[in-house]
Formats: sequence, C-alpha cells, structure tokens
Amino acid sequence: MNIQSIPYWAEDDRPREKLLLKGRRNLSDAELIAILIGSGSRESSAVQLAQEIMAEAENDLQILAGFSIQDLTKFKGIGEAKAISIVACLEIARRKSGYTEREKIKIKSSKDAFQVLKADFEDLHHEEFFILLLNRANEVKGKIQISKGGFSGTVADGKMIFSKALEKKASAIILAHNHPSGQLFPSEIDKTLTQKLIEFGKCIDLQILDHLIFSNEKYFSFADSGLI
Repeated sequence: MNIQSIPYWAEDDRPREKLLLKGRRNLSDAELIAILIGSGSRESSAVQLAQEIMAEAENDLQILAGFSIQDLTKFKGIGEAKAISIVACLEIARRKSGYTEREKIKIKSSKDAFQVLKADFEDLHHEEFFILLLNRANEVKGKIQISKGGFSGTVADGKMIFSKALEKKASAIILAHNHPSGQLFPSEIDKTLTQKLIEFGKCIDLQILDHLIFSNEKYFSFADSGLI
C-alpha cells in the first residue's frame, strides 16, 4: 500500500492510512473508533458511523466507556463483533488508567485508597465488592474482587474476605464497594457488615483500616467520617 498517495484516499481521509502517515495522536476520537469498526454500512462510512456513536456519547469517551454491547448494536452497521471490539478497547484503556508502576504504593489517606481502586469501579452499572490488601507499612500488596451483584446490592462474604486476606498474608485491609444508584452514603446494612468485620478482624489481628463507598468520581470513607 502506498500511503503517500493522499489524493486517492477519498473516504473520510481513511483513518488507518492517516495513522500510518501522521501518527496516532493526529486522529480524532471518532477516527480511532472508526479503525476499530473497520467498515461502515451502505449509508455511512466507518468514520461517519463512529461520529454518530460519539455524538450519542456527547463526544465524551468516558460516557462511551459506559455503553454496553447492546447499546452499541443499536447503531446500524454495528454488529456484535464490532461492538465487542469497541468495548474491549475501552476496557484496556480503563485498565491502563488504573495501572501503577511496580514501586509499592503506601496508603496514607482515604484518597490514596480511592486512587488505587478508582479504575475498578468506573462505568459499572452493578455493585461489586473489593478488598485492598496492605502490609505492616500500609503498602499495597494487591486487591481482590470478593463479589459481583446486581444494581441494588452484592453479597460480601466475611469468610471469603478474611480467607483471601490471610492467604495473601495481609496485615491490614480496606473494604470497598460501589453504589450504582449514585447514593454515596452507607446503608444500615453497610454499617452493620463493616462493624462485624472489624470485630472479627480484631480477633485474628487483621485490622480493617477503612471502608470506601464509590459513586462515579466521588467516594465516602467510613474512617474519615468517624465510623471506624
């Protein structure tokens, strides 16, 4: 392929060729999505179709990242395979945004824990429960998903929480779950569960430092609110 033959590009500047010639940073969001789509429909080119999708997402990749496969297949020209490609690519981007270098991260505040776990709760329409594992210096040893539920809740099994923490030889843990409803404050169930886990943790010398509730870009901290 002769990528220098620009006069022959025609259809919406052909984003693949544009990427090869000018580099990935010179493509718009719609052009990058068009590369994932590959081909359009009879009525629209891949770029036009990508522009239509981006317009529906208010030209915001954060909003687009929340689209499901079912949402994407509503667009004429987007089948399941193309929708899966888009969702997979955005998931890679989400994971990259939460990636941290190999040096150990020390948790000094609820905000530090929020930053470590933030990517795991982005764009979720259901509830999930995680634990953050810490060593004696409050450095992050890892994070584990404990459960995954529906819109209104998920089951956090105390036996699983502590067995996973002990298996990884954690000295302390931070609990975290999200509220897809947008309600930031803890329910009575959240408070009761947290207190039970704290009391059991004391029996086995495994401290629970905090419990975070995530909602979009905000969070609630039990420790900051004096509930721990």
